[in-house]
Amino acid sequence: MVRHYHENIKKIVEMANIKNYLTIDAGASKIYEAITTENGIKNWWTDDCSIKPEIGFINEFRFDKGYCKYIEVTNLEEGKRVDWKFVDGNEEWMGTVFSFEIMENDGKSDLRFYHNNWKEETDYFGVCSYHWGRFMASLKSYVETGLGQPFKSEAVNNN
Repeated sequence: MVRHYHENIKKIVEMANIKNYLTIDAGASKIYEAITTENGIKNWWTDDCSIKPEIGFINEFRFDKGYCKYIEVTNLEEGKRVDWKFVDGNEEWMGTVFSFEIMENDGKSDLRFYHNNWKEETDYFGVCSYHWGRFMASLKSYVETGLGQPFKSEAVNNN
């Protein structure tokens, strides 16, 4: 029994994680708003989403061909931290969690983004790691200049 317990601990420790760290030339409240509001998300991640800054709310992030990611808001600390938990949409994301940690210093802010608890480092993990880096750059650009580079959904852009 103890050996099994230790194997479980080892497995948890060895889970794959995506991490991005960046400095944004803006205050924490502006970054927090970009992460927690529908208008904010539409300008840096995907332009087709339904979200609310409410703990327990299931945010919907839609992409082309009916692909949707359902992510629950699990923690909100205004201007400091946002936590999400993936609940449905892609098998490899099942059980994963997201954290945005914001630390303001002299009008600039450090943002630490984590997409944790992946079961293993697959090719899809690598693709997501690349895209999270791209979307963090989009978030930075949106907050600093008002222009991000979100995914452009056919459903939104053909209407």
